[in-house]
Amino acid sequence: MKRTVLTRYRVMAYVTAVMLLVLCACMIFKYGFGMGEDVTFVVSQAHGLLYIVYLGFAFDLGQKARWSFGKLLWVLVAGTIPTAAFFVERRVRAEVEPLLADAKQDPVRA
Repeated sequence: MKRTVLTRYRVMAYVTAVMLLVLCACMIFKYGFGMGEDVTFVVSQAHGLLYIVYLGFAFDLGQKARWSFGKLLWVLVAGTIPTAAFFVERRVRAEVEPLLADAKQDPVRA
């Protein structure tokens, strides 16, 4: 496995998590104060598209790291729970970096 697989996942995890927090703030303004309906629409569409990219990168990482279905499902769902992606990304990075080090020393396994 190449390091770029982990890097792509990490970038999209952070982008998706930030966009979800922005979307939550927009929803509070829309439904709590009755303003920002157009901004909420744009942010929700952007988050949806970015979440699809996140799903692809997370699935790719999960396949290459040989995760169980339950673990893969948890990582995929983390992009829908505000702030969860930040914590899940840290755990994923901690688990995958040793695999990258092993692959670097044993190029046959990569």
